[in-house]
Amino acid sequence: MPETLEPPGLSALERLKYQGDPLADAVIAELVADERTSAVNEVLAQFRDNDQPIPENLPESVRRYLIETDTPPDWVDLDRVARAYEFFVDDGVHVASVLSFGAMVNCYAQPRPSRVLSLTHRLNQPHRRLSETSQFVLNLMGPDPFGSGGGFVPTIQKTRLIHAAVRYFITRSGDWDVEADGVPLCQQDMLGALLIFSVQVIDGMRRMGITVTDREAEDYYYVWRVTGTMLGIPAEAMPETLREAQELNAGLVEASYGPSAEGIELTRNLLRLYENMVPGKAFDGVVAAMVRQVVTEDVADWLEVPRSRGWGRAVGAGVRAMRLLERSEDRSRMATAVLDKAGDLLLGGSVRTLTDGQSTTLTIPADLREKWLAAGVCPVTGRRDRAAASP
Repeated sequence: MPETLEPPGLSALERLKYQGDPLADAVIAELVADERTSAVNEVLAQFRDNDQPIPENLPESVRRYLIETDTPPDWVDLDRVARAYEFFVDDGVHVASVLSFGAMVNCYAQPRPSRVLSLTHRLNQPHRRLSETSQFVLNLMGPDPFGSGGGFVPTIQKTRLIHAAVRYFITRSGDWDVEADGVPLCQQDMLGALLIFSVQVIDGMRRMGITVTDREAEDYYYVWRVTGTMLGIPAEAMPETLREAQELNAGLVEASYGPSAEGIELTRNLLRLYENMVPGKAFDGVVAAMVRQVVTEDVADWLEVPRSRGWGRAVGAGVRAMRLLERSEDRSRMATAVLDKAGDLLLGGSVRTLTDGQSTTLTIPADLREKWLAAGVCPVTGRRDRAAASP
């Protein structure tokens, strides 16, 4: 990354706007200079598991980077990680629903990151971004994502390199003023995304009527905090508790929300993608109504999410019914089946046909797949176990 002139008198949080990821940025700069990006991509595409040896046929700078970023922070509590996994086993389809209807849209409510997405044509494709985000979360929520048998560490390492490549090319495109706008995909943006995918997903689930205990919420945020550290976000920038994270979310992320042409266009493309998942025209409008249920009214208006009085009332009634079903979930398998249906449709759709019949490379970790199959809620199969769905 080129040297940036950081304005004087900034707070620690404001300085994050001018910080990239020096470790990954240096690797990308060297690869571009040596014209070796394509060859490295081919090798890294086969690097998928935590236990897999680091490939030998990589430039020394890439090997050093992979070695240096190979382990989680020494303060990680594996018991809390395991509890977050159990939460995801029970409520993974709900997490996927809220992430898709709410978190993705809230990302587009931030004008600066939305501009980055629009300038990066690879990311300005809703089906690809949804599948990549879903895969990231699925890998994160495996039984031991940071340890032996997991596959999340290479995902994090490659994600950091992708972000570094975006920073490299946008800052040299002539379309971005670093001194005025900060670094594209800066650490402040990364922190904001982490809060959206953790704090706001929990808030969205509760808004939809899904019961999330305080302990489950704390553990879910904790796993994201570990992930943030491995993504290169300064540990001191991430709050230790969920309450502190909620306060930062309100002061940093939600305070940055506003309308932008890029955010409106990204949201329009995303809604069109979701609507294509729902067969026929009879249900047009239900997707927008779901989005309006999960995000705030201001965000929905800024991003021009369509209104539908009829579907709005229907979704509101459905949420009220969902709250009743949630209270009976432990006592009724039928209630569980009905409650999981929305997440099953969405995650199942993103696995099978995201857009124009294109299949994706989205894969569910084997352990999660087995547990979801046993519960009759595994969306990748497109089927339900009859016994699990019976009262």
